[in-house]
Amino acid sequence: MDQVSLASDTFEKPLRIASVNVNGIRAAYKRGMQDWLLSRDVDVLCLQEVRAPDAVVGALLGDTWHVVHAEAEAKGRAGVAIASRLPFAATRVGIADDYFATSGRWVEADFRINGSTLTVASAYVHSGDVGTPKQDDKYRFLDAMTARLQALRESSDHALVVGDLNVGHTVRDIRNWKGNLKSAGFLPEERKYFDSFFSPEGGYVDVHRNLSGDIDGPYTWWSWRGKAFDNDVGWRIDYHLATRQLSDAAANAVVDRAASWDTRFSDHAPLVVDYSI
Repeated sequence: MDQVSLASDTFEKPLRIASVNVNGIRAAYKRGMQDWLLSRDVDVLCLQEVRAPDAVVGALLGDTWHVVHAEAEAKGRAGVAIASRLPFAATRVGIADDYFATSGRWVEADFRINGSTLTVASAYVHSGDVGTPKQDDKYRFLDAMTARLQALRESSDHALVVGDLNVGHTVRDIRNWKGNLKSAGFLPEERKYFDSFFSPEGGYVDVHRNLSGDIDGPYTWWSWRGKAFDNDVGWRIDYHLATRQLSDAAANAVVDRAASWDTRFSDHAPLVVDYSI
């Protein structure tokens, strides 16, 4: 894993952390992502499916952000980034499995905040495809993610893994769950990973679900096709996974769902949470 050591910082107000799969940052900016970002007072912005080189990411975000970007070797694919108003204490690219070293699916940043270390990871899990090598890669990535989650618990005071994790954990997370019981994204084998993450032994909390309660959704992804968005036929596949003490400090989990289909800048909506550290 590549590491770069940088500066440290303190912070007095709640830290606002947003995660969004932009489905191509250039396309998202053309559709109005910058307007959303300017309106939300975000401190740490985690992006997935960036699908652009470093120079483009830097030019679009501007020079007021500190940025670490894991660009995928395959052009026009994947890519994850963390952009922060706070300086990084350290950054790392990769999930500690060389098989995924150039996949653009995992990046981490450490922050020193009020005497403690917060590690934030931006993750993009494979969508998968049942019975194909794509599904094998998804399981291998989830295995690596399981190990990395535990390592972060041991190395940081607080750990937060956010992003498009491409799994609906329960029937509350997919509107049409009965029709997807044999589909990638809602397979029993995939969902067991999340059972493990959120178990007492796993040590992580699904912040969005914890704050929203036992309700359908709120969904974070809707197909571009048909009336999925208008009818709220969505999936909740974008997450904030926080260690327990950090989860206790979380508030105001909000899905920034666009007002209408034609005002969306991505097929995913941002998930925004405030943390008092």
